[in-house]
Amino acid sequence: MKNENRDVVCQQCGNCCHVDLAAYVTADDMRLWEKEGRHDVIAHVLANDVMWSGDKVVNRFGSNIETCRMSCIYLNWEGPSAFCGIYEVRTNVCRRYVPGSSNLCPQYGRKPR
Repeated sequence: MKNENRDVVCQQCGNCCHVDLAAYVTADDMRLWEKEGRHDVIAHVLANDVMWSGDKVVNRFGSNIETCRMSCIYLNWEGPSAFCGIYEVRTNVCRRYVPGSSNLCPQYGRKPR
């Protein structure tokens, strides 16, 4: 990620949410959900049994999963704007994502305001 984009404002396009949440869950995420009583989120993650391996998402058999066809199940829409259904307890990778820091974002390469 490019840290110089920290001042780029999120446009709520949802592009960064088009990967599977379960692939990016950390032990810290699981502890947060346990503490917050979010057993629904934990159950979803455990049921999907996928993980990030190098530069791709794979299932428990090691088969590549095409992330371009996947969206986080917590991605919601209000008109043209995307929002996170578990924003307060979203994963660490989502908390750390910087708008414009990857080519997933339409603001990639733009200068901060």
